[in-house]
Amino acid sequence: MLTSATIDGLKALRLHAMAAALAEQNEQAGYAGLGFDERLGLLVDRELTDRASRRIQRSLKTARLRTPAAVEDIDFRHPRGLDRAQILDLAQAHWASNRRAIVITGPTGSGKTYLACALAHAAIRNGHTALYQRAPRMLDELAIARGDGRLARLLASWARISVLVIDDLLLRPLTSEQAADLLEVIEDRAGLRATIVTSQLPVAMWHQAIADPTIADAALDRLLGSTDRIELTGESMRRAPAAGPGPGPGPGQPEDRS
Repeated sequence: MLTSATIDGLKALRLHAMAAALAEQNEQAGYAGLGFDERLGLLVDRELTDRASRRIQRSLKTARLRTPAAVEDIDFRHPRGLDRAQILDLAQAHWASNRRAIVITGPTGSGKTYLACALAHAAIRNGHTALYQRAPRMLDELAIARGDGRLARLLASWARISVLVIDDLLLRPLTSEQAADLLEVIEDRAGLRATIVTSQLPVAMWHQAIADPTIADAALDRLLGSTDRIELTGESMRRAPAAGPGPGPGPGQPEDRS
């Protein structure tokens, strides 16, 4: 009777994982030999694990990542200049804590989007928030927000995100107005929040793809001043032959070749 009341009390306190764990302990004889401190520790561990899992799921839903990517599923077999040691280091998400940027460049089909989403996922698992934005649509949204008076609120909401993923930047040259909007986004994040940018265009060609050279100087100085770069090469993975034996995507979602 006492245990039943305790379980009800844990549920009332919204400690549902602890309540379920306590019920399991009472049903399984193997826990009878454990001391009070050990059993309590197991209950607390269950609650903490459950809360961490729910937080990650909420953050992933809010991030709206284009693909459910994970670092464990990255294909290192395909010859595209991917440095395993660098990626595994970035998977620790120190760059997010240190408010750095990651710039990923490479041809179509080299896996830029998947890699960006995998690193954003890694940041979420390490306690950060994230948001995925495809650059053309992001710039359109900023233009619409300016027209209906939401621009300041929209920029402020993005500035609060720990990791902003800007995918497919500079697919086409930016107008002066688009360049100014991009600068506002980058200005809000430089030294304050982390950013992941992907582009088919090599970094050396970014300046000429931005209409206003003054804005280009300011934006690129802020974005590239504290950056980890990943330059992918080689043929598109979409046209790659079936891979032979060797370490590749794990048991989860296979790598998207975008």
